[in-house]
This record gives sequence, structure tokens and C-alpha cells, in this order.
Amino acid sequence: PTSAQVSVVPQPGRFRYTLDNDVLTTEQRQFYEDNGYLLIKKLVSDEDIERFRKEFVRICKKEVNPPGAMIMKDESLRSQYGQSEKVVNKVQDFQEDKELFRYCTLPEVLRYVECFTGPNIMAMHTMLINKLPDSDMQTFLHPMHQDLHYFPFRPADLIVCSWTAMERADQDNGCLVVQPGTHKEPLKPHGYPKWEGKNNKLFHGLLEEDEKSPKVHVVMEKGDTVFFHPLLIHGSGINKTSGFRKSISCHFASSECYYIDVKNTIQEHLEKELVEMVHKKYNATSVELR
Repeated sequence: PTSAQVSVVPQPGRFRYTLDNDVLTTEQRQFYEDNGYLLIKKLVSDEDIERFRKEFVRICKKEVNPPGAMIMKDESLRSQYGQSEKVVNKVQDFQEDKELFRYCTLPEVLRYVECFTGPNIMAMHTMLINKLPDSDMQTFLHPMHQDLHYFPFRPADLIVCSWTAMERADQDNGCLVVQPGTHKEPLKPHGYPKWEGKNNKLFHGLLEEDEKSPKVHVVMEKGDTVFFHPLLIHGSGINKTSGFRKSISCHFASSECYYIDVKNTIQEHLEKELVEMVHKKYNATSVELR
């Protein structure tokens, strides 16, 4: 259950992207309206973050194995470090891990989520990212992209990402980079960037990037949380430090959202790639993106 009483019908007039309630100030609503993201300082406690970090380490060491979670590793480091947090760069779809899924139920997070989705909230996609120190290979650079590319449901305005820094994130260790205002643009074609070096599976990026569009590096302290629209163009740089840059996130959507068929759309090739992956992993015959 969430606290604020909100109206899910977007208000005609001034605010398209946030709902009327008593949580956001007019200035915060206007900032999200104009920029497509909103940073809330010190939202998640150090104690909660420490619990998430410990659980992540347990998953790395295979002390716990949450069903359905996708553990992404840098295989090239495994011979050097074995099963440890020095190898795992992402735990995706952790909804069956009780401890990590607590993040998606934190009242302080949901209080803000409700400002974007309304009171009937679904957690749609979860990730704990452990950005490893990077080499010249730029393995963990995530190209500029829009998250809606991965989602076969709409409307986009009733979806929001909550992304919490588990330690300080800045330009040195590869913080989020956003292009303010791009949430007002349509979903653009994505694919693998034509980079030297290796592309990580499903790390799609915009096929055509507007180099002139201003970029903002979102510097965050531990516990700071940024909420952003699924059409906002964003990415993250490489981690040039010797430490890790951890963050935990969830995409939330209103339960009034509906699935779409991505056939004959610019998302169709993503469905094909995912279906092939699922087919290989689970030997499943009929799968669709939804």
C-alpha cells in the first residue's frame, strides 16, 4: 500500500508527467516536466544499502542462487578471481531474492514512484549493477539509450525508473549521464554500437546520436536516488577507478499499463534476440517478449 491519494488522470494543463499529490513540490514537478529526471538526496538508508551489498556478495559467491535471476559476469576475470564480486557486473531480475526485492518495496521509494505511476504499482524490471574497473576495452560502457526500447508495454508516461547509488557515483567511476528533455522525444531505433572492442549482450544503444544535445553527469552520493522517464536518453561511462560502482534499480509501472505486440515495430529485433537467448537457456519453444 502507498500513502498519498493521487489522481491517475494526468491533469490537463501544466503537468503531463507527474500526478497531483502532496509529495513533490511544484519546483520538483516542473524540473521533471522539463528534464525527464529528478534526483532525491539521501532517500535510502545506509543500513538498507549495506544489506543489499551483503546479499550481492552472497550471490557472487553462490551462497544464494535466486531463481530466474540473470547473473552477468566478465568471464575473462574468472580465472583470476574465481566466484567473487570482482567478476559479476550485474544481477538482473532479482524478484525472487527476498532481500534484494525489499528495495522495490521500500516505503520511501514507493512514495515517490506513486507520483509518476499512480497508486497501483508493479515492479517490472530489477537490476543491481556492479560497474567493474574498466580497461581500454570499455567493456562496461553502456551506450546512450532509452529504456523503453526493452519494454513491450505502454503508456510510457506511467513507467518510471528508480535508481539508487550504493556508493558515490561520479565521472571517475562511471556515473549516469543523461540528456535532459529527451523524454519528450519518441522511441528511437537501437542496436549494437559500431565500437572497437566487445559489445555486451543486449547492451543496445541509439543507432544515431545527436552529438549536440547537452549531456549532464548525475553525480550522486550513497543513498541518493534518481527517478527518470523511460524515454530519457541516458547511459554511463567507464569506471576509471580501482574500486566498484554499485547501484540498485527497479522500473515501476502502473498496473493500468497494457502490453503491445512489437511485431513490425523498431523493437521487433530485440524480441528476436531475446527469444533466441531464452530458447537456448531454457529450451523453450514458444516465447514472446511480454
